[in-house]
Amino acid sequence: MTSSLRHCGLDFGTSNSTLAIADGHAPVRLLPLEGDRPTIPSTIFFDFDSDRVLFGRAAIAEYISGTDGRMMRSLKSILGSSLAEEKIRIKKRILSYLQIIGSFVGELKQRAEVDLGHELDSVVVGRPVHYVDDDPIADRQAQQQMERTVRSKGFRHIEFQYEPIAAALDYEQQVTREELGLVVDLGGGTSDFSVVRVSPHRAVASDRQSDILSTAGVHVGGTDFDRLLSLKTVMPALGYQTPTADGKRPLPSAPYVDLATWHRINQLYDPAILRQLRHTQREARDPERVDKFISIVGHREGHRLAGAVEAAKIALTSEPRAVVTFDGEEVDLHIPIARDQLAAAISGAVDRIEDKLREVVAVAGLTADRIDTLILTGGSTQIPAIMQRLRANFPSAAFVETDAFGSVGLGLALAAARRFGRSPATRSPGAAAPSSVRISAAVFGRPK
Repeated sequence: MTSSLRHCGLDFGTSNSTLAIADGHAPVRLLPLEGDRPTIPSTIFFDFDSDRVLFGRAAIAEYISGTDGRMMRSLKSILGSSLAEEKIRIKKRILSYLQIIGSFVGELKQRAEVDLGHELDSVVVGRPVHYVDDDPIADRQAQQQMERTVRSKGFRHIEFQYEPIAAALDYEQQVTREELGLVVDLGGGTSDFSVVRVSPHRAVASDRQSDILSTAGVHVGGTDFDRLLSLKTVMPALGYQTPTADGKRPLPSAPYVDLATWHRINQLYDPAILRQLRHTQREARDPERVDKFISIVGHREGHRLAGAVEAAKIALTSEPRAVVTFDGEEVDLHIPIARDQLAAAISGAVDRIEDKLREVVAVAGLTADRIDTLILTGGSTQIPAIMQRLRANFPSAAFVETDAFGSVGLGLALAAARRFGRSPATRSPGAAAPSSVRISAAVFGRPK
């Protein structure tokens, strides 16, 4: 047993997840969740042959190997939507999407408890600034859904903290002077921003609400970049935006958007959808392309194709060119992509990020030149087109790249340590019990 702590920080991400602890006597640390790796892809695979449920890299590997089953990813994106409560059939089981999310959270909790040697009962959960854009009711519902899910897995004391604030807490451990920082958290499903005052002296304060100058977020992230890149470069090879035989209209775009969107791919596997696709093929000027689309859907290879697009996007962060390589049962695709094609595909989404960055600085009552440091977290900050925009908007700021996949979890653990201190079960008699669920204001709290 390495620790007696019963509290932790949970970063359930669209693409990757972490769980971390901090006790004040040892450095904050991420717990190993998959072998010795502290990050785990937020992916679940239901193996139809053995009835096993696999998680993370093991889930992806099993799916890629061709095992009959269903892979699910980007589940965080459905929180706050009508899909969250919907039930789906997975072989003989009927499960809601929230139950599936719960199985993933429960697996992370169990793995962490095995490493620690004891139960975890208190948690600070990361959340985006907006689960759902421009819909406060749906946003509130999303947090409530996540809270119910986490509680169902045995956590009794639950608080939430904004993910960019958590990243700031992690960065603050290394500052030597007071700074005005802009946290840029580009996750898999959302992009969140906060202007915060960080300082080695303020770090020990129990109430940091006055140090949050502004927060903002937009529902744009890495999975959106995957979708946009796929629609721009891959889906045309499958018939996207090609005309009908009479030339009067393009083929319906909705199935292609679904195939390019991780959390919508499973909807294409409905037999009724396949019948509609075959009807579309008969109307198409280029039926061979649509036939490839039908083959990919018919063999349930949609997630494999999406993974190939994502791999090409990641390659383009360090190389000027990449190839989308897909070897399916009946369809092989090898589509070269240049970095400028990625930039063009995501330009509109990056515009939205840029607008929100300007907004969050203005709301803080500042101009761009007043920002000392950009605190970067999230894998999408590595995309050159995004980095170019950031440097253009904040030319005088220092750029600090935190642990791209771990900084939020580490910050949430710090928030948990400061909020819970010791296990709530061992609080001194008469001590006030924490509220069951709220946005933590004990460290960096609610924005003004």
